[in-house]
Amino acid sequence: MKAFVLTGYNKKAPLQPMDMPVPTPNDDEVLVQVHAAGVNVLDSKLRDGEFKLILPYHLPVILGHDVAGVVVQVGARVRQFQPGDEVYARLDDFRIGGFAEFVVVQEASLAPKPKGLTMEEAASVPLVALTAWQALVEKAQLKPGQKVFIQAGSGGVGTLAIQLAKHLGATVATTTSTANVAFVKGLGADTVVDYKTQSFADVLRDQDVVLNSQDTKTLQQSVGVLKRGGKLISISGPPDPAFGQAIAAPGFVRVVMWLLSAGIRRLAKRRSIAYAFLFMRPSGAQLREITALFDAGVLRPVVDRVFPFESTNEAMAYVDAGRSRGKVVVKVR
Repeated sequence: MKAFVLTGYNKKAPLQPMDMPVPTPNDDEVLVQVHAAGVNVLDSKLRDGEFKLILPYHLPVILGHDVAGVVVQVGARVRQFQPGDEVYARLDDFRIGGFAEFVVVQEASLAPKPKGLTMEEAASVPLVALTAWQALVEKAQLKPGQKVFIQAGSGGVGTLAIQLAKHLGATVATTTSTANVAFVKGLGADTVVDYKTQSFADVLRDQDVVLNSQDTKTLQQSVGVLKRGGKLISISGPPDPAFGQAIAAPGFVRVVMWLLSAGIRRLAKRRSIAYAFLFMRPSGAQLREITALFDAGVLRPVVDRVFPFESTNEAMAYVDAGRSRGKVVVKVR
């Protein structure tokens, strides 16, 4: 099968197109013929070597975390799927490989594809939708009437998080560029801060929850817009000790995480704010709930561009530029 392979950590270096063997599913796995694969910042960070401490992959490895496709073979213990099923998934860490014609997926991480979505649309969903779900439903436990600030509203996570927060009954604030103000309002944002002309720190106050996806400066400013007792959830770091414990990181890695997050944890504690780092995990069960929201028309995918499979490196470069509206996808089949 054709695949795009990371052979060595190298910032912005192209992945290598290679012929690889079709993987064989274990008893609890499903072999999926990939029709489309989502492209994420996470793929770029892995390529650049930024996550070597958290995700120490043995190279070479096929990148790609989001897939949509058709089941072609199931393991002996698989009960929920059969050949011919249309499915989608966020692949498990250390079991990635979406930039390929076939991939094996753990049954527990797989879900039926939303019926009304194309393969390309479905491939844009899993990672960003699960991130939004785990941030807003699990960690924040967002309630009707609460105020949530979702940064980068026109990005992949932002476009889904705004829609989900509105479904949960929250009042939503977000940031975006001038060109995307009307777009994010159309997704449901109540307050939109044009970061080219305003600072959110001057506009927003008394937020119950902040979903941070930006740099250290933005993270520190986010503390100031939260009410006392609010929740600051970051998907861009720094990792905190609780995350190190959850992934059973080695002792020296936990020390590094403790040091990296010490500043923001102290700042948050002074304001009685709870800080948490989120590195989303695959979940077929949560994807089924998300599927139901797409099937009901509550959520809709936002796809910026679809690249042909042979242009996977160009798709990653487009994501690296940081200007995509919603998600970028490669059409594999």
